[in-house]
Amino acid sequence: MLNGPNLGRLGSREPDVYGATTFADLVADCEKTGAELGLEVEVRQTDDEAELVGWLHEAADTKTPVVLNPAAFTHYSYALRDACAQRTAPLIEIHISNPAAREEFRHTSVVAAVATGTIAGFGLDSYRLALRALTTLS
Repeated sequence: MLNGPNLGRLGSREPDVYGATTFADLVADCEKTGAELGLEVEVRQTDDEAELVGWLHEAADTKTPVVLNPAAFTHYSYALRDACAQRTAPLIEIHISNPAAREEFRHTSVVAAVATGTIAGFGLDSYRLALRALTTLS
């Protein structure tokens, strides 16, 4: 599970949009959900676009399925989009909020066209739903 910029600040960043759950709580929940589903889950977060691209290359090289919350990179990072296009296993784009219901600049995802699918607007359940989806795709 790969997370882009500002997601490490969950719990303190715009709680009216993203809720009060911390990133550490999210990691624990994803690991627990993954274990229940028989998946090995590793959760990473970075504010660095190059690091995120590198992680996507690593996943492509090892044929590892990816749950990706690209955060703000969703809307403009063609480097991230091109890294996602190299996927060799399912890649599910997720969002905690529903970008289509927010500011207009958030309505376009450059990642969506190269993802297996997108889950958005279900709060932190978006992560759980993506893990469940991976069990049917992998």
